[in-house]
Amino acid sequence: MKINELDTPSLLIDREIMMSNIKQMQDYANKQGVQLRPHTKTHKMPALAKLQEEAGAKGIAVAKTGEAEVMSQNGLKDMFIANEIVGETKLNRIKELSKKIDISFGIDSIEQTKVIERVFEGFHKKAEVLVEIEVGEERSGIIKEADFIELLDCLEDCNNVHLKGIFSHDGNSYKAKDMADCKRIFIESQIRTLRFAETAKDRGFTLDIVSIGSTPSLMQDFEIMAGITEIRPGTYILMDASQGNAIGTYDKCAASVLTTIISRPTKERVITDVGAKGITAQTRSEGICATKGLGYIKGYDDVYIYDVYDEHAIIYNEKFRNQVKVGDKVEIIPNHICPVCNLYDKAYLVSNGEVIEEIEVKCRGKLL
Repeated sequence: MKINELDTPSLLIDREIMMSNIKQMQDYANKQGVQLRPHTKTHKMPALAKLQEEAGAKGIAVAKTGEAEVMSQNGLKDMFIANEIVGETKLNRIKELSKKIDISFGIDSIEQTKVIERVFEGFHKKAEVLVEIEVGEERSGIIKEADFIELLDCLEDCNNVHLKGIFSHDGNSYKAKDMADCKRIFIESQIRTLRFAETAKDRGFTLDIVSIGSTPSLMQDFEIMAGITEIRPGTYILMDASQGNAIGTYDKCAASVLTTIISRPTKERVITDVGAKGITAQTRSEGICATKGLGYIKGYDDVYIYDVYDEHAIIYNEKFRNQVKVGDKVEIIPNHICPVCNLYDKAYLVSNGEVIEEIEVKCRGKLL
């Protein structure tokens, strides 16, 4: 089937670009002497996770317990839930998963740790946890060293919880002003992560994993410091308009949304058949990943989506309007691919204008 024979909107993935992206990040990890654990919340597809592992990835990261369950059902065996898992219901699901796979998850509080200790009481395996360190994103994670030491004291008293390592996410790199600023953020986040790792070691803990990463800083070939054992980029496999802006090209954007021109109501307005329910309404407002509009029209010079309704994309560009007609199909490179993948039941793997495979987005909607 030719791409233009697909009904729209459809999620497309260019095989050659995707495989090149997979190889590039694996080569980088190998060169830096660290393990690669790609964050599969980007694509939510076990088939793509397996490609990443076949290329050399140590295992995968997921964001949710439900994603871990689906990945496990589809043959993935080594997983880290890069998120704080709170509540007995989810912890019991992780306990069940640990009977079949190697699974660890994030913590950042004593309250959470005490519940884990209780849930895993009497179980034949300890809960495997990594403490999250906040490195500037202003999200979850330990901030004060005194709080970290208190958490370590709590873990030392636990019989059912094993501290496997620590992790951080320099998501503030998305807002870096330029490459120099991105490098500064990356270096400072590593220094801070390693300092907390040393604190844990000084208190008698052996850490198997010191894990870092986000795609903007890991796409730049920056040096990774000694003591870091693992990186967790996610978006690199498919890329998107924001990541393309960070590296100065859309040539590495493997994913796009195929959409049909359904109206040309004025001399400059064009309407297509995908809206917020197919490409989201997300933007990035500052830094190297800042986006223009709500998506870039692939193959057209400086044509962006101006606005979206639920099922409509609105474009204002007279030149573009004169280049297309009702019924034509164009591709949109989304601003942020991770939530876009979660909107589709399947993706079409394409090569040289041909559809070569349908891939189910099996972790779609797994928010629990």
